[in-house]
This record gives sequence, C-alpha cells and structure tokens, in this order.
Amino acid sequence: MIEQYPHLDFQITERSLIDKVILVTGAGDGIGKVAALTFAKAGATVILLGRTVAKLEAVYDDIVAKGYPAPSIVPLDLLGAKASDYEGLASTIEDQYKRLDGVLLNASLLGNLCPFGQIKEKEFADVMQVNVNSQFLLVNALLPLIKQTKLASVVFTTSSVGRKGRAFWGTYSISKFATEGMMQVLADEYKSSSVRFNCINPGATRTNMRAKAYPAENPESLKKPEDIMNTYVYLMSDISRGVSGQSLDCQVKK
Repeated sequence: MIEQYPHLDFQITERSLIDKVILVTGAGDGIGKVAALTFAKAGATVILLGRTVAKLEAVYDDIVAKGYPAPSIVPLDLLGAKASDYEGLASTIEDQYKRLDGVLLNASLLGNLCPFGQIKEKEFADVMQVNVNSQFLLVNALLPLIKQTKLASVVFTTSSVGRKGRAFWGTYSISKFATEGMMQVLADEYKSSSVRFNCINPGATRTNMRAKAYPAENPESLKKPEDIMNTYVYLMSDISRGVSGQSLDCQVKK
C-alpha cells in the first residue's frame, strides 16, 4: 500500500540535507528560526534572511555554536525591498555559493482580523507586499540560479484560510490564496524540469503570529515548531523529488 503521508513519517538525519544551500525568509523568529536550525543540523548551509539583525545574529551564533555548517546573514525588510534588492541578493548567492538548492518562503504578515468592510487600504497593501509581492520578486530573481541546480526545491507557506475563506481573516486569507496560486502556476510551468514548487501548511503552531490571532488560546495545547519539521526537511530533501504542485499539511490526523 502506498503511504498517504510520507512527509509525516519522514525521519530527519544529520545527512538529510547534506551539502545543500537553502535560503530561509523570516529566519529570525518562530518557524523560520527553527527551520533554519533544523536544516543546518541536517547538513545544509543556510542563508538567513530577515529584517532584524539582532535576531538573525542570534540564530547564526546558535548554528555555529552547535558545530553546524556556518550560515550567512541577509538583513532585508520585505516590506520596503525592491526588485533590485532581490536581484542583488541572487547575484551575491551565485557569487558566494554558485548554486541554490532550496528556498523556504516563510516570512508573512498577519494583518488585523476584522470584517471585510473595515480592512484599511494600507494594511491590505502591506500584507500583500510581504506575503505576495515580495515572494513574486524574490522567486523571479532567484529562478535563473534555481534552474541551474539539480533537484532544487521552493517551498511556500500557506494556511487553511488560503484554501477556504474565513470570516474576518480577509487580508491574510486573500494573500494565502494568492500564494497557493503562485505555487501552482510555477509547478505547472516547471513540471518537465527537476525544479519543484510546493506549499506547506504548518497548522496550529506555537508562534507569535498564532498568539496574535488567538490571544485566549492556551499555547501549551499547540505543537511547537520543532514538532513539525519533518515535513519541512522532507520537501527540501531529495527524497521528495517528483513532488511538485502539492500543498502539504504538517498536522494531519491519520
């Protein structure tokens, strides 16, 4: 019988991502931070992208202290970054590493949870800038480098509200519908190549964003980011070759 959820049963080892170069956005905190540490532990050289230098430096120090491959730091505010910034990043990665095996597009803004008619124009624009526009610009800049890399993997971050709209989640929900669509377009365009594009839905996880959305929720009832990393490493590893155009849930009742 074919395993229905191979990503949930994937076992991470110290060689799961050996010698891979992986860019992680939003790497200074939450799921991005844990993913960066997990990728490094699995053998990858991680490029840490985020807007807060102090947080990125703390992740950098943690990775180095543990004896994992030394990462790089890229301070970049996705809210204000322009196409030229992403093109410069792509050029720097190519100069330093000559390749890029994986990209985890993790950084997102939640926005305010409110009725659709109360969504502010600036807030809508800011969420779209970080959650959609920046990803479009970043992937476009990185595509030439990604296409040169054997078995490259690009992973977007989605949500259950990016599959079925939910009242009061308008801005975030719309941004995640766009994320799913972007991934599907890319996966279809590159279906004959070795490059794969997928989405990952972390589910209810103990993060600051979750706490903002559900302030009355007991965080102890939620899984920690460390508990869902098998899906992240699975999609970055060569074992998931051929898996593209999928939107995988980290938390599924089997």
